[in-house]
Amino acid sequence: MTNNKKLHGLQLSRRVALAAVAVSALFTFAAPAPSFAEDKSIKVGIMAGEEEDIWRVVTSEAAKKGLKIETVVFNDYTQPNEALERGEIDANAFQHQPYLDNQIKQHGYHITRVGYTGVWPIGLYSKKYKSVAEIPEGAVIGVPNDPSNEGRALRVLQNEGLIKLKDGTGILATVADVTDNPKKVEIKELDAGIVGRSIDDLDAGVVNTDWALKSGLSPAERIAQEPTADNPYRNFIAVKDDNKDADWVKTLVSSYQNDAVKAEFDKVYKGTGLSAY
Repeated sequence: MTNNKKLHGLQLSRRVALAAVAVSALFTFAAPAPSFAEDKSIKVGIMAGEEEDIWRVVTSEAAKKGLKIETVVFNDYTQPNEALERGEIDANAFQHQPYLDNQIKQHGYHITRVGYTGVWPIGLYSKKYKSVAEIPEGAVIGVPNDPSNEGRALRVLQNEGLIKLKDGTGILATVADVTDNPKKVEIKELDAGIVGRSIDDLDAGVVNTDWALKSGLSPAERIAQEPTADNPYRNFIAVKDDNKDADWVKTLVSSYQNDAVKAEFDKVYKGTGLSAY
């Protein structure tokens, strides 16, 4: 009898122990895992102006997923990649692939694209003429002077028949690649942020859309623009090469690529920019 009681007690103890293990496992596996980003804060470099409105929404969307974003605002294109390379920021969102390719070639940056944001078709603007056909012989036309945007601007002029570029010229075309200039226009190379602000002193200027908005230019003053189909100039979020597969990067991209951000994007850019994802 005593042995039976001992056996019964051992069986009971074993059942209690197994139940405890099961309960422990239940809590271990059923409890939600802490988000990778619960304590993750990042800095993202953006350009001053309309992008600040867009990124307020992105920041709000990221916060819902446990990722805290601090935006760092820049006023010219040369700074965000340098800051990213030095580790002063964790990501940036301001450039297209031709621009980054040229920056990598010049500076050896270890930066890569991780998610598209928007595209802003570059346009030819004029306050003096209503059409390209009206542009006179000897007109002065401003273009951005950074390699990627200059090539882009020159292609707009070529598409409109104002110039012809050397056959086989890539996206980094320069004025040295102009082989035909029937109206003998003077192409004036200026900083990308200056072209739009100098439009009163020019006959026309090829201006990036974001700078056109900052310069107070309206769509009515745009007399030509590049095509949007298969456009290689889509902007994107970029990070250091080592971070491209990080979980927080996936969360950052999804925090941009959603309906809430698209609605703000459309509101801010009024159709001058298009979502590119």
